[in-house]
Parts: sequence; structure tokens; C-alpha cells
Amino acid sequence: MNLLVLPPSGGSYNSLRPESEIYIGLAKAGHSITILTNKNREYVPRFIEHGIQVIDCSPKRKLSWSTIRLIRQTIRQNNIDIVYATNSRTIPNAAFACIGTPAKLIVYRGTTGGLYRRDPSTYMTVLHPRVNGVICVSHAVENYVRKRVWSHAKNNVVTIYKGHDLAWYDQPEADLSQFDTSKNNFNVACVANARPHKGLIYVIKAARELSDLKDLHIILVGEKISREPYVSQIEKSGMKDRIHITGYRNDAPEIIAACDVLVLPSIREGLPRVILESLAYGTPVITSANEGSMEIIEDGVNGYVVPLRDASGIAHRIRRLYNHPEILQKLSANTRDKLKNELSSQTTIQNHIDFFESLLKK
Repeated sequence: MNLLVLPPSGGSYNSLRPESEIYIGLAKAGHSITILTNKNREYVPRFIEHGIQVIDCSPKRKLSWSTIRLIRQTIRQNNIDIVYATNSRTIPNAAFACIGTPAKLIVYRGTTGGLYRRDPSTYMTVLHPRVNGVICVSHAVENYVRKRVWSHAKNNVVTIYKGHDLAWYDQPEADLSQFDTSKNNFNVACVANARPHKGLIYVIKAARELSDLKDLHIILVGEKISREPYVSQIEKSGMKDRIHITGYRNDAPEIIAACDVLVLPSIREGLPRVILESLAYGTPVITSANEGSMEIIEDGVNGYVVPLRDASGIAHRIRRLYNHPEILQKLSANTRDKLKNELSSQTTIQNHIDFFESLLKK
């Protein structure tokens, strides 16, 4: 197969790796891969090393005529069979570029929410009539998309997890002393940019119920946390000096690795990468009952699931693990099983090949 891929242009190395390794795996399997992306992207040298053609292109708008022309030119010159566009800027450009060409257009969907038939903008992305298939990051997203695409497209909506390779996670854990804590304390990580649906406020509210645990520390990793309403809630928590805000960090997985547990309080998620990184490093997860997380976390096996928006539920589970190290150890021992058995990178690569080939037969 000849594939043209339009991935996002930004992101850290860790965030890019699960997706980028799919394309490298496809190239290793003998398929011809061309990628349109920013030439300064961190993964470009690795793409080139594996024989992938990289064309410098990072569209700034959802409709860029120069980008559309470049995509059409590449489809013709490289005899492209499949165009795979993966974000809100690349999908519209790819959709219009594919009109009148024989290439199949596959798009990626990573979230639930925001897809409405009455919204004209959705006809620039997943609901564009030129789209031949949709790859969803989780079954929760697949179910959401199937209810909204038109009947003729429902059979071409599939779930393919972004698999991980445990060998990626052989980096030493972070030194927590930079955050005024240590391995001798009980450390809870929460990695989330400060958006309402990420539910960060419920972790901070949970801290108020845990302030009596004097060696408990909470490490908040992500952008825009040092603002309201979070700052006021931290002041009221009784743990002000033991809640540490790090800002954005490239080494978030290594910080999680050094902690006892990760908390993910999101209201909705597609398939949280941070959970997979946590499990890979052997750190159990306390997650809210959003559909995406519940595909990965089995309550009482590799973590705990608590109701949405339930600060007390989060506090109860943290306290339980704090008081019962033997339970924490049992959960930790099970964390990698999900990645080995259901979410391996090799399985993800093969699932992409199977889906692409099935569409080419239609």
C-alpha cells in the first residue's frame, strides 16, 4: 500500500511516540509511507531513518489552498491508495484534496463530544462526504461516532487502540526532590491541563479530606494550573505546602513512575495516554468513571474506578492505598498485563493494516 499521513505538527516526543511508531511499523511491514508534517518535528529523523518520505507541511488553517494543492500533487505523484488525516486542521484539507482522486480517505477521532449533525463545522471533518472510514481511539469514541455518522458509513467506523511497547518505558524515574518531596512520602500524581472536563478540581477538593496524612504529597503536572479556581482551593485544602504544581513537563511519565498512584479525574476521555504510561511504569490508577478510562482500568485489579465528580470517592481510594501497602503492591503487580495482552504496539500496527486493506477491497 501507498499511504499518505497527515499527523498533528506539535507535541512532545512522548506524546507523539504511540502514533508515530504506527507509521514506522507500517514502513517496516513493507508499505510505502509519505508524511506531511513540520520538518522540525521531533520524530522526523526517526521517520527518515526508516525510509519514510517527509514533506514539510504544517497547515495553519482548516482550509489552506496551498496545502490542498500539495496533498493532491502528492496523491498523484506517489500513487497514494490511502490518505490518513488525524486532526481538525489536516482533515478538512485532506477531504477537499481527495475529491476527484481514487484515494481512500481515513480520519482519526480521539474524543467523545463535539460532533453534531446540526453543526456545519462537522461536515468539514468526520461527517465530510468524502470520508471513507473513521479510526477511533476507543470503543467509547466508536460508539459515539457511530450514532452520528450517516448510515452508509457506520460499517467503516472502527476502534484501534494506540498501542504501546513496554520497552519505551525503561527510563529512570524522576527525582521527586525537585518538588520538595521524596520517595519516603506517599506521592499522588495528577497529569492534566487545566480544562473543566479534566476534573482537576476534584483532586484538589479530595486533598481537603486527606490533610491529616502528614506524609501525603500531591504533584499536579500540566499547564495553567496556577490560576483560579485551583489556587483558592489549594489554599483551603490544608495541604498547601504539600500540593506541588510543576507546570508542563516533558518527563511526565517519569514523574508518574516515581509516584505511588496516579489520579485521573476526567469527566470524559477518549483513551487517556497518561493512564497507559502510568500502567507501563507500574503505577496503579484511580480514575473517574469516564468511558475511555473504564476500557483500561479494572476496578480492584490495576486500579480503582470512582464515580464522576466524586472528590470524596477519590479521597477514600487514596486513603485505602495509603493505609494498605499490600493492596497497592497487588495493584502494581497487575499494571502491565493490559498493555502486554491488549494494547501492544504490534497489535495496533496489524489492526491498521487490516483496516486499510479492507477499505481498499470495497
